[in-house]
Amino acid sequence: MPSLIYVINGPNLNLLGKREPEKYGRATLDDVETLCRDTAQKHGYEIEFRQSNKEGELIDCIQEAGKKNAAGIVINPAGYTTTSIAMMDAILGVGLPTVEVHITNIHARESFRHNSYISKAARGVICGLGVDGYALAISGLAGILKKK
Repeated sequence: MPSLIYVINGPNLNLLGKREPEKYGRATLDDVETLCRDTAQKHGYEIEFRQSNKEGELIDCIQEAGKKNAAGIVINPAGYTTTSIAMMDAILGVGLPTVEVHITNIHARESFRHNSYISKAARGVICGLGVDGYALAISGLAGILKKK
């Protein structure tokens, strides 16, 4: 069984802890990485943790996960949620179980944030639970993988 989960973070998530803390909280991306590693370890997985502000680099990460036969992907596509058909196609193309995560509840925000192309390729979506959603996404993915 593959033991690697890719956690992929989209644009501006490198600003966590500084950017709109009233919406996104004070945790930094380093804090999120630690949370993800600790959670994955409890389930017997390792993490490849990535962040990019560039759509093409995020697509490369998704494809790399497929090439490395990763167990699955947790992705916060951030600003590319509502625009990136290419990221959706990459997730569908690699065929790995994927869980989409958002720190805020995208359905309680501006209407343009309500449509997610990534959701069309993901097995599940977690949103609105702050950075703890990452831990839930990893645990959920681990449950999916156990059933395979």
